Amino acid sequence: MPVARTFKISSIALLALLATGPAAAAETVKIAFIDVLSGPFARAGEGSLAQLREVVSQINAKAAPADPKFEIVPFDGKGTPQESITVLKAATDQGIRYITQGGGSGVGFALIEAVNKLAEREPEKATLYLNYSAMDPGMTNDRCSFWHFRFYPTSEMKIEALSTYFQQQRPDIKKVFLLNQNYTHGQQVSKASREYLARKRPDIQIVGDDFIPIASVRDFAPHIAKIRASGADTVITSNWGSDLTLLFKAARDSGLNINFFTMNANNPGTPAQMGPWGENKVGVIWNWGHNAPTPELEKIYVDYKKKTNDDFIFAAHWNSMQMLRAAMRAAKSTDTKKVAFALEGMKYKSPVGDVEMRKADHQLQAPLFLGIWAKQGSKGVKYDAEGTGYGFRSEVVWDSYISAQPTSCQMKRPAA
Repeated sequence: MPVARTFKISSIALLALLATGPAAAAETVKIAFIDVLSGPFARAGEGSLAQLREVVSQINAKAAPADPKFEIVPFDGKGTPQESITVLKAATDQGIRYITQGGGSGVGFALIEAVNKLAEREPEKATLYLNYSAMDPGMTNDRCSFWHFRFYPTSEMKIEALSTYFQQQRPDIKKVFLLNQNYTHGQQVSKASREYLARKRPDIQIVGDDFIPIASVRDFAPHIAKIRASGADTVITSNWGSDLTLLFKAARDSGLNINFFTMNANNPGTPAQMGPWGENKVGVIWNWGHNAPTPELEKIYVDYKKKTNDDFIFAAHWNSMQMLRAAMRAAKSTDTKKVAFALEGMKYKSPVGDVEMRKADHQLQAPLFLGIWAKQGSKGVKYDAEGTGYGFRSEVVWDSYISAQPTSCQMKRPAA
């Protein structure tokens, strides 16, 4: 009798363990990476995807037992709003409730509209959009959304910082040529450059303001000839992907030795086009730089380089995934609405310094970095980029208040 009783209790205990085991296992949260994975801009998208996976791998490795594990699921949005909306539907139909994107503000606007409609029509499918680099200010102004969070500076924030640099440290700059891609982001950079330079450096002449069709120009020699003829000593460009690498190639081939201030010169494939030609004249405004005094991200950069022989540049992935994890812990849930409420207003101690996800518009307030292309081994250049023997030194680090912008966002929030 005692033996039978013991067996019965043990069986009940075993059944209880089996019943509770799966519930106690860590949940897997899938995050759709919707970006350019084919065509002329594919290298930028593929590099971003690889770095996001590296960040997620490190976060998962350090997760607490109750923390959800993240899994990245790539979707090729092909850089177009139409295709990106198509793959967004495919992702949400698979039960994915988190997406991340950064390659193009035109795509970003389309995704915001789509996630807004989804939350209204099918609240159970409400999807959170984590923006890691689409820069148009409108995404956190008149078209802001409760379901959208931007972990990267806007184009206005970058131009605010750059124009302050011109005002305080570059009296030699007198004539500026604006060259941008002809879509919403490029148009915003042109507009902000004109306005902010007029306010801070009214002596600077804008000697050109041209737009190019995105991913269509194969020969930039005529544009370089026009820039040379204008007498410009500086170019400001928001070009990225092949539109930037081919611009640099044409400038290098023609021996045009003037300043180029960019927003994307450190993107995969671009540093290889500069070499000695770009020394001390090509700059990039970014949310981090690999030679910045940031030990935690420096370790990630070094480890990633050893593993892949590629440069880690997307600090926005680090902030977005870390803050997403923190929001899920605070909400004690992976439900997107609860996580969004936990994420807005969050203050986080990032490797680049203290950052805050501003509640009013879901725009991250964080330091900005200006990198200047310089020879490896020179002051401030410990690491090179893409094996060129050159890298970006941290010329200036701006506190978040320097680049902060007002917002016109009128956030519509769901009931808590």
